[in-house]
Parts: sequence; C-alpha cells; structure tokens
Amino acid sequence: MTDSISTQGGFDSPLSAAVTERDRSTIQIVRDAIKNKQVKLAYQPIFQTLRPDRPAFHEALMRVLDSSGRVIPAREFIEVVEMSGIGRELDCLAIEAGLDTLFQHPSLRLSINMSARSIGYPLWKETLMRGLAKDQTIAERLILEITESSAMLMPDLVSFFMTDLQKMGISFALDDFGAGYTAFRYFKDFYFDMVKIDGSFIRGIARTPDNQVLTQALVSIAKHFDMYTVAEFVETKEDADYLASIGIDCMQGHYFGAATINPFWKEKVAQKIAI
Repeated sequence: MTDSISTQGGFDSPLSAAVTERDRSTIQIVRDAIKNKQVKLAYQPIFQTLRPDRPAFHEALMRVLDSSGRVIPAREFIEVVEMSGIGRELDCLAIEAGLDTLFQHPSLRLSINMSARSIGYPLWKETLMRGLAKDQTIAERLILEITESSAMLMPDLVSFFMTDLQKMGISFALDDFGAGYTAFRYFKDFYFDMVKIDGSFIRGIARTPDNQVLTQALVSIAKHFDMYTVAEFVETKEDADYLASIGIDCMQGHYFGAATINPFWKEKVAQKIAI
C-alpha cells in the first residue's frame, strides 16, 4: 500500500509535491539570475595523459548566482530547466560568453556545453555565428559538448548539425558517454571527435574491477571510431595512473584542477591592471 493523499480526484504523494515545489524554486532562481545578469562560466582544465604539464583545453561550465551571491553549479539546476525555454537561454549565454573568452585569449581552446534541443533555436545559431565572425581561429579552438541522452533524442538532426559545423573547423564531444542508453546503430553515424566517459565509471576505478571492464569497453568503442577519449571526475593519483595504463587520451577532475570562475588568464589580466 502506497502512502498518498487525494487532491481533486488525483493522487499526489507528499514527496512529489515537495519535488514540484523545489523545481519551481530552482526555475525562479535561474530566471532571476538571467534577468539580473548573474550568470557566469567556470572553467575546468583538461590534461592530455602524455602531456600533464599544461592543459590541452578547458571546459566552460555554466554557473548562476542566487540573490545572496552564492555560486550554484549547473548540476543543481540543469535537469529542471533543460526542456524549457530557460534552457535555451542558458545555452545562448554560455556560447556567447565562451566565444568572447576565445576571442580575448587566442591561445585558449574551450569546450562548451549545449543541448541538442538548441539546434533548432534560431537565437543560439545567430549567437554562434556572430561570435565566430570575430576571429577566423575561433572555430578550430571551439569544442561543443552534447550529452549522450540529449543526442539520442534526435540522432539524425544532431548528425546533420555536426557535419555542417565540423566543416567550419568546430569539434564535437559526446558528454557523459556510457551513462545513458546509446543506440549503437546510430553511434557509427555521429562522427564525434571525442567522447567523455561518465564519472560514474571513473570514480575509484583503480579499485573497482567492474568499472575497469566497462571503461575498457567504452575506450575500445571510442578508439574503433577514431574518437579521442576523456575521463571525467578523476579525483586521485591512483585512478589517474590506472586510466593512463589503459590508454585514456585526456583526464579531467579535481585531481588536476577544480572548475573556477577566476581562471589563470583572468588573474594575469588583473595583475597587469594592478601594475
């Protein structure tokens, strides 16, 4: 017997009502942040396994600030806003800020997250093209990350979209690889440049035989299709050493550096101003 209460002929659990209220609150926080221009990018370094002395590129991660100034990471709001117009607005803000960073810092390479749902959103495409027009090198320094679950919603559309932008020099990464339910009959048609193996397989991998087997299988699939591999959420030297031993191309996680809204290139600019 389930614990439920009757509401106007239907049944809603107290937990369901609480979740709905929490989601409404989250959406309002994000709406307010957009309205008040309290949306920022945090940057996390990604290192080549064979060149751990300097980042190969950085991932730009969306952050919003609440009314108290607290920085809220995307994991706390992205699922709630993903399917709404707010999600499209955030994608536009992310690509605009990321392209501006690439324009200001010609030596940088960035990956920027987007939803497959933004492919048909005119403002997102307009923002992308306007940013690319500032500097002909930006396209080749831009990586667009699309989550596995998002890509599988509309595989044909994603495939055509990727083909068009890859002709311009833009690269694509399949994010959270292994976390969803990839339809492998489509996978061979995607031509992602890299795959980012989901952190659920990576955390503690040096001591988890099951995750070792699964990750090795994901690496094998990626290499078969000539896709670069990135391990997410690498948090210990032990895990990093194991991942290097199985041929992971790049690693990302707190062991190498946390995401920050004040990356080293902003610090350099601040130092110059101070001098």
